[in-house]
Amino acid sequence: MTQEPIHGIEALTTFAINAIRSAGQVAMENFGKGRGPVKFDEGLITRAELTISKRFRQSMENRYPDHRMFTSGMPDTTYTHDSRRYLWIFDPIDGVDNYQAGIPIWGMSLALFENFWPVFGAFYMPATGDLFHARAGGEAFWREKRIRMPDDRTIDDESLMFTFSRFHQHYVSRFPGKIRNLGCTGAHLCYVAMGRADVAVTANESFQDLAATRVIVEAAGGRLYKVSGEKFYLNDYLDGTRIEEHLLVTAPGNFPAVLGCLDRRS
Repeated sequence: MTQEPIHGIEALTTFAINAIRSAGQVAMENFGKGRGPVKFDEGLITRAELTISKRFRQSMENRYPDHRMFTSGMPDTTYTHDSRRYLWIFDPIDGVDNYQAGIPIWGMSLALFENFWPVFGAFYMPATGDLFHARAGGEAFWREKRIRMPDDRTIDDESLMFTFSRFHQHYVSRFPGKIRNLGCTGAHLCYVAMGRADVAVTANESFQDLAATRVIVEAAGGRLYKVSGEKFYLNDYLDGTRIEEHLLVTAPGNFPAVLGCLDRRS
């Protein structure tokens, strides 16, 4: 029986899912252990992120020692045929306020790029056991169940929008449905991907923040759009700069209706 190559998509996918679950076990060790009187326990978050990232890096180096791990401001974007063409983008904690406070809506994301083109993305929520994953150009999954966002759903008073915390400082909204913030962008995007919500609005994100969930959203039939209406290209932010433009994440058929509900405050 022929063994699959170490860089075959099945081997890479299996490694990614095992690695992010392993990192999740490490993350749970400090979950909810922030100092109660302190609004933001920076020390806890820093220690946790370093420990979680170290676990993933060890897994990567043991299995794929020639692969690279994304860091902000990566200067080398040259095309190559060797194993350095693989780049892992790992975000250890998305939803740090929830994480330190013991609120289970937080997660970690992992993406694989080959010569700076997406291959795979996963978002894992250790406290709930929810795992979202997708191969670029393939199908998206919640655990082992295929997910797909509806593209013909009417935006009405039963619709749901997830937003960032200061959304109402930036927009006058005529969105007819419910508007919520759960404190975790990755969860927002994955819930849109599976059809639990109709749209998400993001702010102050980065390439590292969105690399994995972008793969999941697109595999589920959605897109990331600039609120300005311009096309959005995530690779424009490979240098680690923040994405200043707010983004709408939804199905293509919903984009015009949602955009028409939002007016920027002057």
